[in-house]
Amino acid sequence: MDARITLRVDGGEHALTVDTRTTLLDALSDRLAVTSPKKGCDHGQCGACTVLVDGRRTLGCLALAVAHDGAEVVTAAGLPDRGSGELHPVQAAFLDHDGFQCGYCTPGQVCSAVGMLAEADAGHPSAVTAPEAPPPGRAGLDDEEIRERMSGNLCRCGAYPGIVAAIREVARG
Repeated sequence: MDARITLRVDGGEHALTVDTRTTLLDALSDRLAVTSPKKGCDHGQCGACTVLVDGRRTLGCLALAVAHDGAEVVTAAGLPDRGSGELHPVQAAFLDHDGFQCGYCTPGQVCSAVGMLAEADAGHPSAVTAPEAPPPGRAGLDDEEIRERMSGNLCRCGAYPGIVAAIREVARG
C-alpha cells in the first residue's frame, strides 16, 4: 500500500509517495538522494543512520517514513548554517579533534551528538547519572556521561577518543 507524505529535509520540503513499509532512511537515500545518513547494520544497532527528527535523534533504519509525515528531518549535511556556510559547532569540533576516520559513521555520530547535547540541556538523565544527583546538563557532561549517551553509535575505526573530546569541547562551550 502506498501513502503520500511530506518531509522537510535539511530545509527543503519534499512530497513523495512511498510504500507504507519504507523506512525513513530508505526514503531519504533512495527517493530523495540524501547521502549523509548511512545504512550500516539496518537493525538499529550501529547508529550510522541517525538523523534528527523534529529535534530528537532517530535511527532512520527503524523509523517508518509514513510515521513522520510532515516532520522536520535534519541530517549532518543540513547542520551547517546556510546563511554563513559555517559548520555546526559539533562538526567543527569533530574536525579539530580528529573525531572521524573513514567518515562512514561520522554523519550519524554528529547528529547523535547534537541530539544528545539537546537532551542533556533538557535535563534528561542517562544510565550513569547518579539517581540522587540532578541531571548534569550540558556543562556537567563528563567523559563517562558522554560515552554512555553516545553508546548507540559505533565507530569501526576506533575514533572514540576524538569523538568524546569533540563533544566535551562543545558541551563546555
